[in-house]
Amino acid sequence: MLKCIAISKEFGGLQAIKNVDLTVKKGTIAGLVGPNGSGKSTLLNVISGVYKPDSGKILFMNEDISKLPPYKICSKGVTKTSQTVQSFPDLTTIENVRIGALFSQRYEGDAYGTAKELLKFVGLSTEKYYLFARNLNVVELRRVQLARALATQPKLLLLDELLTGLTPKECDEAISLVKTINKQGVTILIVEHVMKVIMDLCEQVTVLHHGEKICEGTPEAVCSDKNVIDVYLGKRYSFEED
Repeated sequence: MLKCIAISKEFGGLQAIKNVDLTVKKGTIAGLVGPNGSGKSTLLNVISGVYKPDSGKILFMNEDISKLPPYKICSKGVTKTSQTVQSFPDLTTIENVRIGALFSQRYEGDAYGTAKELLKFVGLSTEKYYLFARNLNVVELRRVQLARALATQPKLLLLDELLTGLTPKECDEAISLVKTINKQGVTILIVEHVMKVIMDLCEQVTVLHHGEKICEGTPEAVCSDKNVIDVYLGKRYSFEED
């Protein structure tokens, strides 16, 4: 479904990502991990069109989307949530999600009703539906952001640290939610620091370090890789942990 070929991006002389190759198969959940500053969010931003790659090519369903603006990439079925939660603060929660449904060129139906269904699906309490987004806390805003992303009817969903700030119970609920989204036919590429999440969710994991890919494979293979242990994990991950 997604193929990144030798993607590079530089900011003011700083090489954020360099010659990164990445393939995500249709119907899977893939993980992207690495130390802070390794280029994970930059890569998601390049895929979604927030940044244009300096070199390389991005293919989505065999179409080159490398130079397209974000709204066109989104309309083709690639949607991203942000590490720093973004919302329309002066609109209600339900209006925030309704915008996603109205934006989708593939959407036909009741956008208002869809927004309510998606807010329920992501676990936001009903008394929050008509509050202005500026009155929600960060965890609630993450739920709204996910619902808005789903409202665009994505084929590929890019999740950037969705679980940040959640309690262990909320993390388990979010993992279950991501699995459900995937079972409904949405391919997922997730950036996450919590290795338990990566282990529970992903079929393939790509590791970045200083903007370069240093390892790729199954979660088991990645967590046994000496280079990954040295630069990121600090120890071999035990599958009996957590």
